[in-house]
Amino acid sequence: MKFTRIALALTAVFLAGQAQADKLDDIIESGKLRCAVTLDFPPMGSRDAQNNPVGFDVDYCNDLAKVLGVTAEVVETPFPDRIPALVSGRADVIVASTSDTLERAKTVAMTIPYFAFQMVVLTRDDTGITKYEDIKDRPVGNTSGTYEAIALEKDVKKWGGKGSFRAYQSQNDTILAVAQGHIDATVVTNTVAASTLKSGKYKGLKVVGNAPYVIDYVSLAAARNEYGLIHYLNLFVNQQVRTGRYAELYEKWVGGTPVDLTVPNVYY
Repeated sequence: MKFTRIALALTAVFLAGQAQADKLDDIIESGKLRCAVTLDFPPMGSRDAQNNPVGFDVDYCNDLAKVLGVTAEVVETPFPDRIPALVSGRADVIVASTSDTLERAKTVAMTIPYFAFQMVVLTRDDTGITKYEDIKDRPVGNTSGTYEAIALEKDVKKWGGKGSFRAYQSQNDTILAVAQGHIDATVVTNTVAASTLKSGKYKGLKVVGNAPYVIDYVSLAAARNEYGLIHYLNLFVNQQVRTGRYAELYEKWVGGTPVDLTVPNVYY
């Protein structure tokens, strides 16, 4: 009888261990990693002439899949759909330049930063805007759900006056709105600004300096309770930096010296 109780207890422990297998195990067993990636945000994510996903975030997803020994699958998600895609189970990990805000961390788990952006003002030649302060009392806008949209709308409300803020569904819609005169300016990352001007698609656009926002550190994200996966993702980001892969991808897609991912006086 005593032996039976012990056997049953051991069986229960074994079954409990099986039940605790987390998302990391599921991904490896499935042979596929589904990454939520935004593809209207070059050079982080876009499509090439053959309509294939390309960009820093796409390569980052591919790198993660490679070390896991699985196949990468890019799940295209507009900025507002990144967290819903993860929460609904359509994606396993968010690799989509997602700012590590405390509000988002209430819903999903954020890793240490894997990239960082400087914000700049994008406007037209004919607006007379020469710096961030000049956008006060102007119609401005940004891409819904992004870090820069939240910061810009907050300033517009704080200024009051004649200024207005308009939200757009995608980065392309926001830039087109500036180019067509629907709004006078927007705030975008240095990477988006460089890519936009280099493309030659929008005439008369220019960058007129930095926006006075803190550096935008962005993270990978997974379901909040998937501790095993989050620990793995944090180590992966660390490995990308110390092996030189982060610098390699930065040079490939952005150019120049990579932004330091370490926040001064804070240990990650």
